[in-house]
Amino acid sequence: MQTVVTAIASSPGQQQQSSNSWETGSWSSAPEVFATGGGVVVKIKTSGGDRLIQVQGTQMSMLSSTNISGQQQAIALQTVDAMPNTFQTMKPMEPMKTMEPMKMGNMEMSFAPMEMKIGNMEMKMGSTSPSASSSTTPQRRFCSQCGTAIQPEDRFCSSCGHRLG
Repeated sequence: MQTVVTAIASSPGQQQQSSNSWETGSWSSAPEVFATGGGVVVKIKTSGGDRLIQVQGTQMSMLSSTNISGQQQAIALQTVDAMPNTFQTMKPMEPMKTMEPMKMGNMEMSFAPMEMKIGNMEMKMGSTSPSASSSTTPQRRFCSQCGTAIQPEDRFCSSCGHRLG
């Protein structure tokens, strides 16, 4: 028979869960739980002997010794019909508002489509229409493999030999 132990740690906005299972055999009585200096120990009595499972945070391990050493305090358990819902449901996040263009000195950046202007240089991503400044400034091309500047008529990169398409 498998015994499954699930440890849940939660705080506002965050929850962690960890489950482990062990072959323990049939229980001969209800498990006992003891608080120790570093967490808790679950004691399971079976026909094959006692089994001890140490739980520290969300980490669990089967102890090889069947004795609980040091200071321990029994924790009272109660039987429940279903797993209690201890988590508060969070309301869904609202969609993000479109970011306003940013300006810092001679730099300007906007995001729909993404554009960046610094002095007389301009970069656009996600736009299919050519920009006004690109019609007056020749557009430079670069090798996608090594980044070396290439000419429009080049079929191969003069630096790395990469085939240009």
